[in-house]
Amino acid sequence: MDDLPVVLGSGAIVLLASVFAVRFSIRLGLPSLLIYLGIGVAIGEAGLGVEFDNPALTQSLGLAALVMILVEGGLTTQWSAVRPGLGPGIALSVIAVPVTVAVTGAALHFVLDLDWRTALLWGAVLSSTDAAAVFSVLRSAGIGRRLSGVLELESGLNDAPSYIAVVLLATNVTVDWGLPLQLLYQLGLGAVVGLALGWVGGWLLSRAALPATGLYPLAAVALCVLAFSSAQFAGASGLLATYLAGVVLGNSRLPHRSDTLSFAEGLGWLAQIGLFVLLGLFAAPERLLHAVVPGLVAGTVAVLVARPLAVVLSTMPFRVPWREQAFLSWAGLRGAVPIVLATIPLADGRAGAQLLVDAVFVIVIAFTLLQAALLTPLARVLGVAEPSQPREIEVDAAPLDELGAVLLQVRIPRRSRLHGVYLAELRVPRGASVSLVVRGGEGFTPEPTTRLQEDDQLLVVTTEAARAATERRLRAVDRAGPIAHWKGERGD
Repeated sequence: MDDLPVVLGSGAIVLLASVFAVRFSIRLGLPSLLIYLGIGVAIGEAGLGVEFDNPALTQSLGLAALVMILVEGGLTTQWSAVRPGLGPGIALSVIAVPVTVAVTGAALHFVLDLDWRTALLWGAVLSSTDAAAVFSVLRSAGIGRRLSGVLELESGLNDAPSYIAVVLLATNVTVDWGLPLQLLYQLGLGAVVGLALGWVGGWLLSRAALPATGLYPLAAVALCVLAFSSAQFAGASGLLATYLAGVVLGNSRLPHRSDTLSFAEGLGWLAQIGLFVLLGLFAAPERLLHAVVPGLVAGTVAVLVARPLAVVLSTMPFRVPWREQAFLSWAGLRGAVPIVLATIPLADGRAGAQLLVDAVFVIVIAFTLLQAALLTPLARVLGVAEPSQPREIEVDAAPLDELGAVLLQVRIPRRSRLHGVYLAELRVPRGASVSLVVRGGEGFTPEPTTRLQEDDQLLVVTTEAARAATERRLRAVDRAGPIAHWKGERGD
């Protein structure tokens, strides 16, 4: 008990320092993970002298944090944003893993004289890209919806096959004809579990009238974690189940959706900060010096050879232009996931695993700095940068259980097509009514001649039966204006 105030106070200071460091990392266009890793190293043995050398605990806490990061990634993934890049994104998440394993493994076998299984293990560890690293940089790069969707799907989906490959190679599983079937079983059942729990959870939460708003975010996160545990118990991929459950839930008609997404975003930041600081604590700068050469060799092969080949093979059926292929090749950033994966063979006591962990640290630091610094200029040179896209309207729902109705809170963003629309032109379905408009902090009851403006907040009361149609109509007008129906926009 005497140490508890010290532990809690130290944790609070580290968390505050990490939170305020995000602003500087965004200004510099660098992933915040590098700052978090630096904070961990600063308070470790080489800095303040805090000793931490427990690979098994690092692996367990790392996987737990990774689950939380995937929960946040799934819940905040907008289907409308990733749909344009659905095909290339799924193909890249599947094909890039075996290509990276094979190409990187073969190169390291001959260049670094590693045995085949160890060399392939290095390739498997480097086969996963990191969503947190990718999107902290993409926010400032101004990339179009299709490319962003491809990268978002890839980073969310490729953790599962990478994790399976690392576990198989680290545990000396016999490679035979049944191995592909085992992989298909793990990924297929994991996808089914995630989609099923996401759908069931969305159905339940949309009909439940919980006594407190804060219970909805807790329930949504718990469902995603339950998907992980259920899939793992069934011998399937829990990571894939977690992400897909989050995607389904995040795109469902969740009550208090904005609160749920805000909670998930905060939880994701907390998981990232804790994970990267923990990994920084685990790192030893004196060991990293011996891993510079193998790390740079492995990183060069993975980034400049394996990644472009994987992108070309994955996107060829979709006729992706070479400029976009070049950008996708460079945008495959590594982050916390490869470091966490590298701790798996270390916790199992595999020979040479410590060198692998240290080399991955070198790769993450060196290549993340290089790739992040050149990503925005490369986007401009290749002509794939686009002006910022208008944000969609925010629709937050609160069920009124006893009345059989739903209260929708709508915020009109900048550059929305709702701006300038008369309330009579909005034509919400029968059973719905715009009961209040808040403009400049003052609310008033709207008339049919009321003209909507940017930054307006609307309070829409609708029956449960008309809720879905009302949301679709609002989104359709937001995207295409009052004649959205004639333009083929349905608001789905």
